[in-house]
Amino acid sequence: MSCNTGKGGSAWLAGESSEKKWQARFVHCWSPGPRRGSVLLLPLFLLCFFSGATRRAESAREFTLINQCKTEVWPAVTPGQSFGGGGYALGPGESVVFTAPVGWSGRVWGRTGCAFDSAGNGTCETGGCGTSLQCASASGTAPATLAEFTLASTDYYDVSLVDGFNLPVVVTPTPASANWTGCAPAGCDGDLRRGCPSELAVKGDGGKVVACRSACDVFGTDQYCCRGQYANPVACQPTFYSKKFKAACPAAYSYAYDDPSSIFTCAQSPDYTITFCSTNMKQSVCSYRNSRLVCSGYGRSISSPLMLVMLLLLSSFLALQFASPV
Repeated sequence: MSCNTGKGGSAWLAGESSEKKWQARFVHCWSPGPRRGSVLLLPLFLLCFFSGATRRAESAREFTLINQCKTEVWPAVTPGQSFGGGGYALGPGESVVFTAPVGWSGRVWGRTGCAFDSAGNGTCETGGCGTSLQCASASGTAPATLAEFTLASTDYYDVSLVDGFNLPVVVTPTPASANWTGCAPAGCDGDLRRGCPSELAVKGDGGKVVACRSACDVFGTDQYCCRGQYANPVACQPTFYSKKFKAACPAAYSYAYDDPSSIFTCAQSPDYTITFCSTNMKQSVCSYRNSRLVCSGYGRSISSPLMLVMLLLLSSFLALQFASPV
């Protein structure tokens, strides 16, 4: 059976009745046969569209700081020029978002028991950086739990207890694109203050343990501080105290050469969520930004409009692929 083109450009079947011809024209209009050019070009279009839509240029990163503690925390950042000056108050349940510049390398920690006047002058019970609310480039006083970052094409991040412990801190990479395959969280969701050896304990008002010092800070020996003849990973081995830290916080640095299980990398240019007093470091962390919901873990994030476009294009592709030819 041959197929001709009649008036108006519609397909007509030779030798058929007018009714059949109308039916054939109707089928032609609504059920076209495979168009090889479209079938070949659509996957290429989809690939280009989604690679362009999900590609993230090398850019600044968003850091979300969350306080899940029952009391106020004063986060500190150094260098802190891009983080509100490097110091501010964060009440229970509050969070704040800051942007780190390209190539930023620095530390984030939480201060506790602080009192500052209207001019930003005061002191903290733990983690203080002198007498200023904004730490800018000043380091915190030990003991303090430190979150450390070096942002590059491959990020390096960790949570360190080498300078002691004052708060549980968890660092969670969060997706910055739809191509997310997941990067591991780092840190400690246990509270070392509860089981801190008495010789390392720092007590506040009323005798409550508010922080746990490192053995290096307390005893100052080369063995505990990994210096002198112990200044290499072979000689500097875990001690009684660092083992207690590691048992409570397996994904955090417990001493200077605790690298294999404590330093983390991510090559997906993620944003980061830093949670003070997190009770479950494996819990997915979600935030809504740039018109999309993004969550940590090993899934993918994708915006709702993008998903709709993808489904429509996929439907068109399947219709072209499987429709019967005239």
